[in-house]
Amino acid sequence: MRFLHIADLHIGKIVNDFSMLEDQKFILEQIAGMAKANSVDAVVIAGDIYDRAIPPGEAVALFDAFLTKLAGQGRKVILISGNHDSPERIGFGSEILGRQGVHIGALVKEELCRAVFEEDGFETEFVLLPFVKPAWLGTGTSGEAVEALLSGYWQEEARRGYHTGEISGGRRAGEERRKNRILVTHFFITDGGREPELSDSETTIHVGGLDNVDAGLLKGFDYVALGHIHKSQRIGEKPMWYAGSPLKYSFGETTQRKAALLVETGREGLKEVRKLELRPLREMRKVKGTLKEVMEEAAGLADRERQDYIQAVLTDWGELIDPIGTLRSVYPNVMQIVREEAGSVQTGGPLRNQSRILAEKKDTLALFEAFYREVRDTVLSDEGKGVLVDIVKELEG
Repeated sequence: MRFLHIADLHIGKIVNDFSMLEDQKFILEQIAGMAKANSVDAVVIAGDIYDRAIPPGEAVALFDAFLTKLAGQGRKVILISGNHDSPERIGFGSEILGRQGVHIGALVKEELCRAVFEEDGFETEFVLLPFVKPAWLGTGTSGEAVEALLSGYWQEEARRGYHTGEISGGRRAGEERRKNRILVTHFFITDGGREPELSDSETTIHVGGLDNVDAGLLKGFDYVALGHIHKSQRIGEKPMWYAGSPLKYSFGETTQRKAALLVETGREGLKEVRKLELRPLREMRKVKGTLKEVMEEAAGLADRERQDYIQAVLTDWGELIDPIGTLRSVYPNVMQIVREEAGSVQTGGPLRNQSRILAEKKDTLALFEAFYREVRDTVLSDEGKGVLVDIVKELEG
């Protein structure tokens, strides 16, 4: 079987006051095109369909159009809910949609949802394990919750007469292979304490906490399709992959290459995992220099590059008048300005300092000296003090 593995769409996401819907529409059309070009049997979406539990109408309409396009191609869809999704909303109409080839695992029940496909007498089974909070299952940690759910799955497999031992040399011990098992889940998976590489946009990951699930709990599957982490990566040497998000959602991701994973299995289990690079409508990148240098560099770029989402790191010394307005005359999608020497950030409103001055009650001159030292990382000169004293005297009459 051949399928595309994607995750963390976050449809409806707002980044630095910019709606990503247009970019998401572009990338979803690209994914649908990849599905067709590679003649995949299915598209697997490992959670975080939307960016919030109650998504805006435009986000729902966009995802509906994506599913409709895939169904029109004759592709199956396997999807689960993630920690950003509402399981009840994602799972709406799941039984009806399942009969149309859209298989949804959203609400956790005693027995995990399965989607089984058969070809030439050989089965490929997708096991759907959506995100669930430990408290919902009466457990203390996510690891305990996953262990309980998968224990029930393996017990049911044994009851059905399937061997549930370790995979060895393409077969489970003592078993003529009867099916491939693929787990689709959305948890923070670690490998013997080694954690995956995170991105700035993952605001709900609790590193080293109760949400960690050890990869050893997921053994026995031919492939594990993971969601939750925004960088595409493999977990150790195991057949477990995070697809990553299809778009960059923070400036910490500017060096990442986003991709959909093309996965192929055969009678001997997993055959290949290949990254298919995704190209966004607009890149997310950083530029650095004085305001004048950044403006001059932009003038030599193609219009497409000037449409990118930009973080401008400005190295100017001294006050700048409306730098974000100036930059948007050449970079209309400037998201953020960072003043390197002041350690401050502007995202569209007034410049605000990231650090804080904690001062006791002092006179105006002492307060300004402390402020100047904090912002400039140097002391106010005697000439500067004289200017300030004159200004204070004038203001105080």
